[in-house]
Amino acid sequence: MTTSTIELTGDDVRLLQTASQGYAQLEQNISTVVIGQRQIVRALLASIFAEGHVLLIGVPGLAKTLLVKTLSEVLGWDFHRIQFTPDMMPADITGMELLQEDDQGHRNMKFIPGPIFANMILADEINRTPPKTQAALLEAMQERQVTSMGKRYALDNPFIVVATQNPIEQEGTYPLPEAQLDRFMFSLWMDYPSVEDEEAIIHATTTTQTNNLKPIFSKEQLIQFQQLVRRVPVSNHIVSYAVAIARATRPNDQGASEYIKQYVEWGAGTRAAQYMILAGKALAVLDGQPTVSANHVRQAAAYVLRHRVLPNYQAAGEGITAVDIINYALSDVSEPQYS
Repeated sequence: MTTSTIELTGDDVRLLQTASQGYAQLEQNISTVVIGQRQIVRALLASIFAEGHVLLIGVPGLAKTLLVKTLSEVLGWDFHRIQFTPDMMPADITGMELLQEDDQGHRNMKFIPGPIFANMILADEINRTPPKTQAALLEAMQERQVTSMGKRYALDNPFIVVATQNPIEQEGTYPLPEAQLDRFMFSLWMDYPSVEDEEAIIHATTTTQTNNLKPIFSKEQLIQFQQLVRRVPVSNHIVSYAVAIARATRPNDQGASEYIKQYVEWGAGTRAAQYMILAGKALAVLDGQPTVSANHVRQAAAYVLRHRVLPNYQAAGEGITAVDIINYALSDVSEPQYS
């Protein structure tokens, strides 16, 4: 198998095993608080290992906030929840310069950090605030820093933003600009739990039982895992597969199918293929696998493409969603054949 990087070293293989075993512990601990939603938990952990931000969409009452808070607890991360509102200003997120007086009576401008200064940020109902305030997250998510009065302030590492949206209540909301959407590695939709899970949730949440969660990893270990993800080798076949999937969603591509031309306004860009590979590497680490498989890329594609494929008016009229288009693209692109 031709790869773009050398194989993992012995130390990397041992680190891979530690990460995979730790992932199993993380999942088990989270399940004591958040029942069900195993695919969402797996995707969230993959995004963290890949240093990617997440857009989490679901109706109220599905424990989105609880899930993110629980995740930060089992990771031992500093957690801040920012409730987005129509009157929120950018400085309410990033922080601001304030005039303060020292012990000698001298007055100086001092930067007071905002809630963005934490390891895990829950941007709750991000589409409730105007685009100007939404844009305050752009620099933080992309550059891992904020700028105030011409000075740059580095954010803590690790740093992940999980933003939530309510899909059923659109009055008084502001759609996220495309540039903002593109900063999110994954778009995850939280569905209702199964009957069994819902009954278990009712039993667990109507008693006095409490859960004492303890961190599984140190922050330094997690950063090592994130660095390991970057070193996981990927074959040229798999890279070509991810690129082919992304290109299969573009109606103006030379090889576009009639289905895509008929129902898609805009397809996924190059960043989608980058994220499919990076997320595939993270999923491989979670599974304890030393290289990325086509199955890892397919799993990642469902999360990476959902907010990067725009159905047109005809698709909307016929009830064809972005998920339908992604499923078509995945079925239309042949899996790589190894020689």
